[in-house]
Amino acid sequence: MAGEPANYVARLSEWADAHLSLLRNISTGMAIAGVILFAKSVKLTTKFTHALDIPVEFIEKNVKLRGRFRQITEQGLEIEHVPIVLPIISSLQRRRPSNGLLLIRLAGVELTPDGIVWLKEEMKPSQMTWFQLLGRKDSALDCLVVVNKGRFSSFCLNEEILRRGLGKVVRVEGLPHQSRIYWKLHKRLLQAELKAVKKNKGIWKEETFTEKLRELISSNKYLHKLKQFATWLRIRF
Repeated sequence: MAGEPANYVARLSEWADAHLSLLRNISTGMAIAGVILFAKSVKLTTKFTHALDIPVEFIEKNVKLRGRFRQITEQGLEIEHVPIVLPIISSLQRRRPSNGLLLIRLAGVELTPDGIVWLKEEMKPSQMTWFQLLGRKDSALDCLVVVNKGRFSSFCLNEEILRRGLGKVVRVEGLPHQSRIYWKLHKRLLQAELKAVKKNKGIWKEETFTEKLRELISSNKYLHKLKQFATWLRIRF
């Protein structure tokens, strides 16, 4: 009788050895199922086509999303969201057409007309970007946008605009003023703007005396009328 438990253990061990591949497949299957459930629960593989589709938790936690730049409009950047791709999950998901674009505004930055022109020239279609969610208002997202310039280089679009004097620092919408991230971001943006001020770039460029005099003359209606009278005299005599 004392040897029966040992026999059971031995038999169980033999069965496990014989069916080791089956046990491994079961473990793998359970792990995959867990990954699928987790990914679906947090919408890791969901492609967002509208600002309102993004969960509130993503914005509250300032999640970073990946996307492809498509175009620039007067309202902001239009970016196609590129979700995380897991081959196993992607093959199990139903494929549905999703062609919508997310409207992204540069958080803390008021763009100038020259800034919009620069963006149209600088940003290339399908250029990969990362955008950190800071706030949402109606159908637009206020984000910190990072642009990939190659395999190992990137730059923050919000700061680059300010460094070139193509915009002004404004309130960062969506973030509480007392929060640490608000003041950290606001400080970064102010430092970028200060560089443009010191170098007289863009909107901070100071006019020379000649430019100011020329502008004064062109805007003075009396001098303009005098110039018209002098022209009339030349034609007349």
